[in-house]
Amino acid sequence: MVIFSRFRIVFVTLVCLLGALFALPNLLPRSTLQQLPSFLQKTVSLGLDLSGGSHLQLEVDVTAANKEYLSNMLSEIRKVMRKHKIKYKGLRVDSKKGTASIKVSLIDPTEAEKATKLIGKIDSDFVVSSSQAGVLTASLSEKAILKRGAKVIEQSIEVVRRRIDATGIKEPNIQRQGSDRIVVELAGVDDPGEIRRLLKTTAKLSFQWLDESVQPVVETKGSKVYLPTPPVGVTFMPDECEDGTVVYLPIKKQVVIRGDTLVDAQASFNEYGQPVVSIKFNNVGRQQMYEASKNVGKRFAIVLDNKVLSSPVFHDVIPGGNAQISGHFTVASANELALLLRAGSLPAPLKVVEESIVGPSLGADSIVHGRMAVIFAFIFVVLFMIMVYSMSGILASIALVVNVTLLFAGLSLLGATLTLPGIAGIALTIGMAVDANVLIFERIREEIRTGMRVLAALNQGYKRAFTAILDSNLTTIIGAWILYCYSTGAVKGFAVTLALGVVISMFTALTLTQMLLVGWVKLFNLKRLSI
Repeated sequence: MVIFSRFRIVFVTLVCLLGALFALPNLLPRSTLQQLPSFLQKTVSLGLDLSGGSHLQLEVDVTAANKEYLSNMLSEIRKVMRKHKIKYKGLRVDSKKGTASIKVSLIDPTEAEKATKLIGKIDSDFVVSSSQAGVLTASLSEKAILKRGAKVIEQSIEVVRRRIDATGIKEPNIQRQGSDRIVVELAGVDDPGEIRRLLKTTAKLSFQWLDESVQPVVETKGSKVYLPTPPVGVTFMPDECEDGTVVYLPIKKQVVIRGDTLVDAQASFNEYGQPVVSIKFNNVGRQQMYEASKNVGKRFAIVLDNKVLSSPVFHDVIPGGNAQISGHFTVASANELALLLRAGSLPAPLKVVEESIVGPSLGADSIVHGRMAVIFAFIFVVLFMIMVYSMSGILASIALVVNVTLLFAGLSLLGATLTLPGIAGIALTIGMAVDANVLIFERIREEIRTGMRVLAALNQGYKRAFTAILDSNLTTIIGAWILYCYSTGAVKGFAVTLALGVVISMFTALTLTQMLLVGWVKLFNLKRLSI
């Protein structure tokens, strides 16, 4: 005898009602949706291929990141060479054919072996070789280049994600492609120009001293400037004035405060009502700023991506260690700079190598075709179930409606993004949802043929089909999990939809359909079951 406890009936009914409640917002217009409580405003977002939007493919300049790392190591090599009194006449970073290395030209070639060992100890990733002329070449090992390249890509993806999230764009799809590329898909963004500019900005912030012994070079608008050769350890960086004049300031290469010590940046206004960017440092940065501010009367350059934002003079010691960036800002540009600084700097420059826009009309066509595919799949499955299993097929079809409702409720609660592969997953789920019912109904038929009573046949049919249903659905879930772990982009949406649909179909087949069947038999006291 099949007996359903009151708790089980209430539980199944409650799950179905909650599913309908959380799926309902997907059918409501946005104006109505905004009037609902916040927990009912979650809907399934449409992906790029359905809503239209922008597709960007970015190339990460890993070689530039390696070159910068080697440039930072020059000061360490210089210290070691001076400490051990090894004289050299040249120390530079050389980059050729996508690779970078440090070149050290020794005055005395006989010291090459000693210098090679000392440089090799600075960094275990260095591979150091020497020539008979006393020129040492220090480069990163192949293993280190691959490891650093992977790290640079990961950091770039994270920075890109933070920058896009800060703009308020919902559900961006950001993923790695190949060894040095990042794919960015932004649903609903039909003008990628602003996003492109935002992503290409490296946003490397640093604080460096001006060399006041070297004269700045002024470039007036329309004229061409020739920069003199600066002293060792000094470089010219442009500082743009409001009138269009560009002043090339002599900046010492040594970085006093690095941008990675910054913890917050906010656009604000100074005492004159001009837009500025207020920045806060961590403990290390605050201490460095405090020490730097002791040099009262000296000019300090605030540099962003090798351009001088401002070059203030320290008039007093800054005990708090925080600072304010002033320049020729508008409110918009101050907000943009604050956003970039909060999101962090890119470890390497990005280059847009491919850009495309998916129009809303194409997305609308995809929605129409996808909707028709799901509707046809639903109609044909329902017709098949009714034709083969009669009244039992109708009850299974009712459970199928609940299945699709629960699926959309689950996707809404997860904040999932629906794409064309996701729609394919829904269509496939509809077919698989009745697979368990087919196994159960065939088992019930077999039990009825042996002369077993209807309720007993129902009970035995569900019991004997359970193992086969569990095994088949479990293998499908494992396949969906593997697909999710090792795939990217829209294919992940297909895996999520498939796995969620399989779990829900097990619930509806093993509980809801059984409850409907038993209720139907008991309500009409059926001696024979139409199956």
